[in-house]
Amino acid sequence: MDPEVVVVGAGPTGLTAACSLRSAGVSVRVLDKADSPAVTSRALGLQPRGVEVLDRLGALGDLPQRGLPVRRVDVNVDGRSLASFPVGQPTRLHGPAGLLISQAEIEGNLRKRLSELGGSVEWDTPVTAVRADPDGATVAAGGEAIHTGWVLGADGAHSTIRKAMGIGFPGVPLIERFLLADVHAELDYSREGATSWLHSRKLLAAFPLPGADLWRVMAPAPDDLPDNPGQDEIVGYLGSRLAEDTGGSIGSVVWTSMFRIQRRLADTYRLGRVLLAGDAAHIHSPLGGQGMNTGMGDAENVAFKLALVISGRADATLLDSYERERLPVASSVLQSTSGLTQILVGQGRASRLLRDKLAIPMLNNPWMQRRITDKASQLKVSYRSGSLAQRRLPGLRPGDRVPDRALLSADGTATRLYDALGPQWALIGSSALAAVARDRLGDVAVLRGSGESMLIRPDGHLAWKGSSAESLHAWLDTTLGRPALEPSA
Repeated sequence: MDPEVVVVGAGPTGLTAACSLRSAGVSVRVLDKADSPAVTSRALGLQPRGVEVLDRLGALGDLPQRGLPVRRVDVNVDGRSLASFPVGQPTRLHGPAGLLISQAEIEGNLRKRLSELGGSVEWDTPVTAVRADPDGATVAAGGEAIHTGWVLGADGAHSTIRKAMGIGFPGVPLIERFLLADVHAELDYSREGATSWLHSRKLLAAFPLPGADLWRVMAPAPDDLPDNPGQDEIVGYLGSRLAEDTGGSIGSVVWTSMFRIQRRLADTYRLGRVLLAGDAAHIHSPLGGQGMNTGMGDAENVAFKLALVISGRADATLLDSYERERLPVASSVLQSTSGLTQILVGQGRASRLLRDKLAIPMLNNPWMQRRITDKASQLKVSYRSGSLAQRRLPGLRPGDRVPDRALLSADGTATRLYDALGPQWALIGSSALAAVARDRLGDVAVLRGSGESMLIRPDGHLAWKGSSAESLHAWLDTTLGRPALEPSA
């Protein structure tokens, strides 16, 4: 039987999308060219938004217990402590704390959830070509021609899907070579956050990882390092910097890598029956820990819309809102992470003077700390200006994130908003209005509330607010368009 969706790539983005689609009853095949799951840490910052995505999917599990809480970031310049920036604290945005946790651990939880939902990953299955037409697509993978309705390319920065569809990926390099290593090290620094050391154009950063004396150490490569350094050369340089700046030493090595930091954004997130998400659509500096979380947000957004289209409850034009909502998020992340990278790795005496005398000391300012923490959390992401947003209303507006909260279900049972979401929608308020929403959306959880009713999307954003059935009908018809099929009861 042909799958309704083929997801290419079994990283956090692809797995998030696959879990969301399977939760909605969509048949999915997940293909990945790797022989087996990765065991190295790679990305390690789970922002509050990422925690919420996993929570709604039922994939969070014990990650908060296994991860390290992030408390602060300390910045040292020329041997002097210039800033101590508290992070990981509860924000004004009423969200969970972020975590330092390996990407491999996150993927493991997502694979477990996918298995519970009846899905799996097909390893060692590289995609070699994709051909799309108005009614579907054919994916060539592992010697098989897979016919499907939709393809989601979540296959990373070198995306085969993006290249096969001829989608441009313009951008510029930021740092030609960046070194990192996960190591066991003797390092007399706090394991409650990250520490960085700056000397002129030199940058060194260390992040604690779960496990005894395990750290991630990272730095731009010096000009005299060979073009393709091996593990010994990478560790040799990072170890010398660590000894120079901290007096610490590297014991054993778990993993090393070298990569180029690029800033790139796809020309489009959708071309007919093919969509892109995560690093296949946007790449940027890892400083700030935004990449994995942005990709997971892409996946949750596109999956619930794709499920509505596949079920026949919405017209395919609903998918146009995916790019309109998520591309501005990626653009903002590219801008902020690029700016952070350029500030920290100051090029030129004037820029370094600005960094050391103004930018870094400002990190001690409580107002600046709140502003940066709120933005980095991704809890402020809003789709107010997107095509699904309603007219302007006071207070919480359609498109805004709705924080998790304790509520009562229609029968009086205590529950949480996020327990009710994903894949279904939730309506806080009138049961009669919930019945109106069900006619077009399928499952809609009814939760008790006072005042105007609020219809909440599966991704936790406010869809509609009001008290009129006619207004809700109009919003549903405008948003979902003419369905391809008569929705089932």
